[in-house]
Amino acid sequence: MAIVRSRIAAVVGAVALIATVFTGAATGTASASTARAGGWSCSGAPVPDGYVITGYDRNGCSGRGAWNQQPVRDGIWTCSGSPIVTGYVISNYDRNGCSGIGAWYHQLARDGIWTCSGSPIVSGYVTTNYQRTGCNGIGSWYHQLVRNGIWTCPGSPIPAGYRSTTYSANMCGGLGGWYTVRA
Repeated sequence: MAIVRSRIAAVVGAVALIATVFTGAATGTASASTARAGGWSCSGAPVPDGYVITGYDRNGCSGRGAWNQQPVRDGIWTCSGSPIVTGYVISNYDRNGCSGIGAWYHQLARDGIWTCSGSPIVSGYVTTNYQRTGCNGIGSWYHQLVRNGIWTCPGSPIPAGYRSTTYSANMCGGLGGWYTVRA
């Protein structure tokens, strides 16, 4: 009877392993739910669209590491390496956050927001100023909605329907800037 029970247990375990492979669901110490529902997942698991990584447990998933995934929202801290959801920018940095791997503050893009170097520039926005010491020492860029007669920093996108004309070395925190007008 013990042999039959062990064989049944082995078959049940194999079926569970196959189901895990086909569904993408992983089990481990820190994975309380699947990635689609948010929660903890093992390192390497895909982050669902509209979700960000907000926590890290280096001992989770039997020592492989685990990540907490949550739906994005305005004003959420995320771990370094987290996706940046379309329409959001990163506006602050904490080098000690997220269990020591660094954390970024996500906000919805809006006119007149300072963002960290490396943040995406949302469509329709341009960068108009720069601070070398901003964003806790990594540098920050001032984002504004594009409009006729705005000065833009070097490397700023120039949206369709606009063009850059005159250059001034004194603009954009000393980096120089381009006068942008409607085409």
